[in-house]
Parts: sequence; structure tokens; C-alpha cells
Amino acid sequence: MVQDQEIITAIQNVLPDAQVEIEDLNGTGDHLKVNVISNAFAGLSLIKQHQLVYGALKDELANEAIHALALNTSIP
Repeated sequence: MVQDQEIITAIQNVLPDAQVEIEDLNGTGDHLKVNVISNAFAGLSLIKQHQLVYGALKDELANEAIHALALNTSIP
């Protein structure tokens, strides 16, 4: 199980201005809904936006600290 602050830090290392909200979907800490708002998404397709966030969380996804990730991205 990964802590919320670890996720926020990993995302903000790639997207420093990111506003991140995390919701634990089943209470186990490994099925998450993450909302990320960043100016860095401007001009990027939804796929490219998601790739940035998945890249930021690649270690957590690879070691299955995050088993399932519902992701929403947007521009402020």
C-alpha cells in the first residue's frame, strides 16, 4: 500500500504545478481514483496527459502498490 503523499510527490516531481486529489476506491489503498489538474496538460491529448501521470507512477504500478488506477486529468 502506498501513502497518498507518496503519490502526490511522485506526480509533482513530473508536474510541479499539479493539484492532486486521491480517493481510495475500496479501502485497501491499492485501488485508487486520482484527479490531476496541471497547466502542463495544455495542448496535450488525453492519452498524452495520462501517459505523463502513469510515467510518474511507474514504480508504484510495477510493484503493484497501486493495483488499479482510475485517472482523470484536466487543465485549470
